[in-house]
Amino acid sequence: MLFTCPGPVARGGDSRKAKGRRRHLCIDVHCHVHYPPADEMVKDVFRRESEPAMRFTNELSRATNQQQAQNVLTCLTSVEQRLKDMDKMGVDVQAISCSPFQFMYSLDPEHGRRTARAINENLAAIVQKHPDRFVALADVPLQAPDLAAEELEYCVKRLGFRGVEIGTNVVGQEISRGRDAFWAKAQELDVMVFMHPNGFTGGERLSDHYFINIIGNPLDSTVAIAHLVFDGILERYPRLKIVSAHGGGYVSHYPARMDHAWGARVDPRTVLKKKPRQSLAKLYFDTIVFDREQLRHLVNLWGADHIVVGTDYPYDMGWYDPRGFVDGCKFLNDADRAKILGLNAAGLLKLKARRTT
Repeated sequence: MLFTCPGPVARGGDSRKAKGRRRHLCIDVHCHVHYPPADEMVKDVFRRESEPAMRFTNELSRATNQQQAQNVLTCLTSVEQRLKDMDKMGVDVQAISCSPFQFMYSLDPEHGRRTARAINENLAAIVQKHPDRFVALADVPLQAPDLAAEELEYCVKRLGFRGVEIGTNVVGQEISRGRDAFWAKAQELDVMVFMHPNGFTGGERLSDHYFINIIGNPLDSTVAIAHLVFDGILERYPRLKIVSAHGGGYVSHYPARMDHAWGARVDPRTVLKKKPRQSLAKLYFDTIVFDREQLRHLVNLWGADHIVVGTDYPYDMGWYDPRGFVDGCKFLNDADRAKILGLNAAGLLKLKARRTT
């Protein structure tokens, strides 16, 4: 499918209009908004080329990324275009979050706080104008955990946000370490945490063939999740509601190796009190796995009640037929399709679930 932004955007199967037939609510938890004024705010102090997704990539990938950035700019910034594309995809509600390129965790805390606030107020304005189609996930300066907790509280209590988006590392540092103020606040506020990578920090071997995204993004999620588990974050904060992008990377498909190591050795048990699988089972995973057999594996391991729709709109690594993808899973019954398409996300985001016709 090609969207109507200038130039090609992304392919992801055939869109399906659902007019005239009963259908399940569809909520997309993985979709991005870019706010150019935030870039202007830090143009003299932020070096985008130092980010892993930019640093570990060759000239061809860099040029392709630049072309894509031009192609999708309208989709990233125009609410009217976004609504048209949502209708094409059959998406009823988007949980909008900032582009990962705007995490900017290398900024000093004050710059980070200011850019996050600007991004969040833009998201809030979109939701205010179209409250039936959008909810917002906050951007927070995770490089400063106390400020991140404050910004999250402001967004939830003052702006009505339903969650927060975070990266999978903070300039190479683990999100599981030294950030308890943030994790405690996320649990206290009972909001969804959407975790999204931006390349792999040790990506020297991944510069060719767009490996920094193809392999690097799911790999960085894998490492981040492993630390959240083995560093005990999910045991200390058992009510966290974390959704991992791209089907959870690789760790979501290979829990048995973690369980075996935890039982066979002492070094995986320095913090973690129970089997890793018990922590992993608390996580949620989106549907961007590109293959129904992959989705079947996720459902078999973690249950249909822990899978939510994601499109990665509007980037070229997205998948833009969420209804067709889920409806075509013959291993799902209708109740499980309803959960994956929208009911699970509605619960995480505290939305009133409904059917549309």
